[in-house]
Amino acid sequence: MRQRYSWKQRRRLADPIEEHATFDDTETNVAIAGHPLHAMMVAFPIALAFLTFAADGMYWFTADAFWPRVALWASGTAFMIGMAAGVTGTIELLMTPGIRIRSASWTHFILAVMLLSILGLNWGFRLPDPEAAVLPFGAMISALGAMLTGITGWHGGKLVFDYRIGTKPD
Repeated sequence: MRQRYSWKQRRRLADPIEEHATFDDTETNVAIAGHPLHAMMVAFPIALAFLTFAADGMYWFTADAFWPRVALWASGTAFMIGMAAGVTGTIELLMTPGIRIRSASWTHFILAVMLLSILGLNWGFRLPDPEAAVLPFGAMISALGAMLTGITGWHGGKLVFDYRIGTKPD
């Protein structure tokens, strides 16, 4: 049976984080004309991480040397733009009190750092010989990168859509 609490008891059971004065201060400080830079930049590395995985699959399917070159460029560009998006996201995390106070923001940050490490590894692994790097390890790194991209992107989307992080208050 569910225990019922009085109003005074519920007040004492409130989340101390939600009661913090800066909890609702979630509007980004890193924006152009009110549009958050981090949210605008992450679309590119997300798409390119999945493109790298798809290019590896196409190479496995067709054995055409074009696809390893696509994967090399996609992984390198994903890493470079991902680093820029990571810098803007880190600045946003550290400068905005309502973002900084939430543990979910830090979880997204840790996942994003792990993802950037995988993207950098994927690119560096392919640099010496893009074609030889694909099978088997390049494809496995790409699969890991695509999986971590999905998890990190889902978590970042949850921050924006559920917690309204980085957006202007209504």
